[in-house]
Amino acid sequence: MIRIQVPATSANLGSGFDSLGIALNLYNQVWMEESDTIDISSKDDIKIPTDESNLIFQTAKQVYEKCGKELPGLKIVQLNNIPMARGLGSSSACVVAGILGANRLLGNPLSQQELIDMAAKIEGHPDNTTPAIEGGLAACAIEAGKVYSVSVPVSDKINFAVFIPPFELKTEKARSVLPSEYSRSDAVYNLSRSALMAASLFSGKLENLRVAVQDKIHQPYRADLIDNLDDVFRLSYELGSLGTYVSGAGPTIISMIDAANAGVFSKYAASHLEEKNITGWQIKVLNTDSDGAKISIE
Repeated sequence: MIRIQVPATSANLGSGFDSLGIALNLYNQVWMEESDTIDISSKDDIKIPTDESNLIFQTAKQVYEKCGKELPGLKIVQLNNIPMARGLGSSSACVVAGILGANRLLGNPLSQQELIDMAAKIEGHPDNTTPAIEGGLAACAIEAGKVYSVSVPVSDKINFAVFIPPFELKTEKARSVLPSEYSRSDAVYNLSRSALMAASLFSGKLENLRVAVQDKIHQPYRADLIDNLDDVFRLSYELGSLGTYVSGAGPTIISMIDAANAGVFSKYAASHLEEKNITGWQIKVLNTDSDGAKISIE
């Protein structure tokens, strides 16, 4: 049996809509082996599909079909640490686990580039799947079905304080509120800040991040879908956030913070939420995962 470890991811990073994503050190684990039947289970209390509708099985099957092989069944065991429908790449983690696991079971017939392209095609955009595979900060673009990406490490001066709410927000709903067209000024606004974001995370120029997270493409339109968003943004900046943004489609909110002050930030953020009677939210301080998904034999 093989084990696939896939990191959580945070997409958009404020200004980099559908183009920037980062891998974080929170992981789903998936064990997989070929079988004559479909045998899918979970090591935790998270409810998952246990039939052909399971996303890991579906993506694995697509790899087999792409390689001209039949897939009679799989044994899949999941350990789900990435919260679902929270904007932390839970579906991307399933896609990546299915693709990488199936490729390994078949003897690695697909190249890294083919795996990246296939994952982005299934997910619909590359800013979660690419950093999940490559690690680090990934800047991505798609041209004619191919993902063009660069993954770079993130400065160790930066940690990520992750505010996870007790409610879900489906990507489809979050995308449905976005306009179909934007003004040139809004496009330029985001382009300049997304470029600044990538360079600043890599270089560790912390003073740029508060400007780099600013966005006119998606966050203003999704704000009403996330209860207490304004409160969380406000308290994070009061506590010294370098830049706060909606992770992916939401509803998770992430503050980039100075690593030297991570413990103090987390402690006081929790007490501030309690004072404001904002209940059920989890706060995790995470680092960047620089390696991406890993496969081992057990």
